[in-house]
Amino acid sequence: MIDLHCHILPGIDDGANNLEDSIHMANVAVSSGITHILCTPHHNNGTYRNPKYDVIQHVAALQKELDNREIPLTLFEGQEVRITGELLQDIDQDNILFADIDDQYLLIEFPSNDVPAFTEKLFFELLSHEITPIIVHPERNSVFIDDPNKIIPFLEMGVLSQMTAPSYVGTFGKKIQKTAKIMLEHNLVHMVASDAHNIERRSFYMKEAYELMEKEFGYEKVESFKQVAKEIINGDTVKVPEPIGVKKNRFSLFK
Repeated sequence: MIDLHCHILPGIDDGANNLEDSIHMANVAVSSGITHILCTPHHNNGTYRNPKYDVIQHVAALQKELDNREIPLTLFEGQEVRITGELLQDIDQDNILFADIDDQYLLIEFPSNDVPAFTEKLFFELLSHEITPIIVHPERNSVFIDDPNKIIPFLEMGVLSQMTAPSYVGTFGKKIQKTAKIMLEHNLVHMVASDAHNIERRSFYMKEAYELMEKEFGYEKVESFKQVAKEIINGDTVKVPEPIGVKKNRFSLFK
């Protein structure tokens, strides 16, 4: 399995506190079937700033530790980038890491309770530069919880979205779990990742999410999600199904 969103790097954000925590996370990841992890520390979220070349050094150091301990896990450099009006400038200044080596796919985090008014314009500009935004954990954003259809205009532009595995298995509560399921059912998310921060409270749940997905939506859905993860990490063109509008009575019970 490929995990495209994980806070395994030690001591640089609210993920692993130290090297011991990172090694523990790595062992749990491997035991659950994860072979590759995109390391995605928070960047520019108002609390943490982890520019490109700092992250590259941290990933190299942790990969060396894993190799020395013969832990069969491959790490890639990335970021979970908070959406800001200065994002394009940050990209121009070479502070941003993408999900792939060709700089095509970019993990974008919204504030938990908001979708900024400038989002559409920024996404249009990114897409015009052949950069595809990937909205992370939309099922945990209050705007999309209230109305999942509000993500559709972004998807129709060519934006992708990434569901968090713990959301789907119920770790964040029934409301978020229900939103994740509705988004899956209506093609509003295209891949699943762990967003793991630690083992005690924010673990991986990738294996459990795929098992539940196969039970509820079938083997082909699981394989398509795994294929998208491979295509993104390789910088290949991603093909996803058209989004389906959610009937209002499916989410009105949340309000």
